[in-house]
Amino acid sequence: MPRATAAVAAETARRVLEVARDRFAADGFAAASVDDIARRAGVTRGAVYHHYDGKLGLFVAVAERLQAEIAARVVAEAEKETDAAAQLRAGSHAFLDAITDDRAARILLVDAPAALGWSRWRELDAAASGRELREAVEALETVPEDLVDALAQQLSGAMNEAALWLADRPGDARAREAAHSALDLLLVALTPS
Repeated sequence: MPRATAAVAAETARRVLEVARDRFAADGFAAASVDDIARRAGVTRGAVYHHYDGKLGLFVAVAERLQAEIAARVVAEAEKETDAAAQLRAGSHAFLDAITDDRAARILLVDAPAALGWSRWRELDAAASGRELREAVEALETVPEDLVDALAQQLSGAMNEAALWLADRPGDARAREAAHSALDLLLVALTPS
């Protein structure tokens, strides 16, 4: 039997990843099945295992992709600003919007810590948005060097909790406005004008 070309294999992997993202967002990690994902992607169960080494490997790939997409949105918004304080504010607000878009909060903040374990989840976060947040806090002249890590972790936790709060209130414009206003209050302490 002829082997698939690299382009066909890459397209299969991409399609499986997109379907898996939809299923994990809609059904959650525990309820999503490899058989259903394979069927919806138009591939065999074996193809999913070939590309992603099973359900957990597929979930890790989805989480890594989401983390990278969110980090890219955060950086893009932050780079529109010129000073460190404005960059932190813009990036933080972009994070809150990005993580609550497309039901990413369920995948990254609810299922990922449970499915991957706390340590692995923290590694994924630290490699993407966590790294960007730490660099933004470090760039502030108002933050002593020995507090950078602690402040970055606390700000990350506050934004993750706000994202979970918003995820429980889909489409609630008042809740979204309140979450952004509360985030501004937190950021004022780090970035006084």
